[in-house]
Amino acid sequence: MNERGTAPERSATNWTVTKSDVVIETPFVRLRRDQIELPSGQVVADYYVRESRGFAVVFALTPDERVVLVRQYKHGISAHVLELPAGAIDPGELPADCARRELAEETGYVADPPELELAGSFVFDPTGSTTRYHVYVGRNARPLVPTAFDATEDIEIELATIDELRAMVRDGRIDVGTHVASIYYVLDRLARL
Repeated sequence: MNERGTAPERSATNWTVTKSDVVIETPFVRLRRDQIELPSGQVVADYYVRESRGFAVVFALTPDERVVLVRQYKHGISAHVLELPAGAIDPGELPADCARRELAEETGYVADPPELELAGSFVFDPTGSTTRYHVYVGRNARPLVPTAFDATEDIEIELATIDELRAMVRDGRIDVGTHVASIYYVLDRLARL
């Protein structure tokens, strides 16, 4: 804060990309290498950015107010994690359609009505990624369709009351950052409704 009690002005100067090429491109990851000139004139030769269509996270509540969770192995950390249903947005897919699809595929649950409520959209990693994620709330979710796991998914479905969910976040049983943030964000929204 400055002496007037206001935030200092920020520079509107952006970095200039002087060269860019894709170094990895698969169905799961696209990695871009940029050469950047900073406002100071300094050049950063290898600045890597992960490009993504983003992903959707679903906070699904059953008619008896339990939250649908999934437990699955994540190879990046070589561990099983407990989280909300979520998944990557497919080419040409809208985030809301991704959320409905992922909820059904991972859990067999369908919300009623099928239109999920967008709780918020957030930046995932602004330093090294273009990824945004979208958090949806589904109400009256029931197991109505068969699950359809991807080849890398082996999912166990769990249900938790709101109090149990809070405890799981507080004691670290749920420790995936985007899911912790999504849970707290939705719980805050639900408290205000």
